[in-house]
Amino acid sequence: MSDLVLRLERFPTACGTVLIVTDDQETLRAVDWQDHEPRMRWLLKLHNGNAPVRLQPRSLDSGVCLALQRYFSGDLRAIDELRVRTEGTEFQRQVWATLRTIPAGTTVSYGQLAARLRRPNAVRAVGTANGANPIPIVIPCHRVIGADGSLTGYGSGLERKRWLLEHEGVRLLARPGRGRSVIN
Repeated sequence: MSDLVLRLERFPTACGTVLIVTDDQETLRAVDWQDHEPRMRWLLKLHNGNAPVRLQPRSLDSGVCLALQRYFSGDLRAIDELRVRTEGTEFQRQVWATLRTIPAGTTVSYGQLAARLRRPNAVRAVGTANGANPIPIVIPCHRVIGADGSLTGYGSGLERKRWLLEHEGVRLLARPGRGRSVIN
């Protein structure tokens, strides 16, 4: 079995250094934060049939990196048309495709996302698929919240989820003793 060779770029943002993994066609294969690099590598391996994955540093800014830089600079639509490639199950790919239809600055609950998939009883499965998303930010799993409006589950931490939602213009309310909730 030969190694899958992908390109790795890094760039700093206000909430941490972002890692971008692309293939030779500049199709996005993974995004994560530098402090979650082991998770990103694990997901890459998992989503590629446990084939060995080799990441080579990329010296020039790819179009994907430039689009993400524009997103972090305030052009929230800059990432909307990026090509992505995921290797999850059919259900996971359906969830991830549906996530890409949630506009920046809005949120949906896990239940609403399950209903959009015409699988209203699959709330937990939707949450599990969200957690296995190898391309957060571009496949915007951070836009999914609890049924009560609370910030729940984000592989890179709730503070980053909060930062991304606020960056996109979502208003958050502090709830004494219960974290934050979302007001769209």
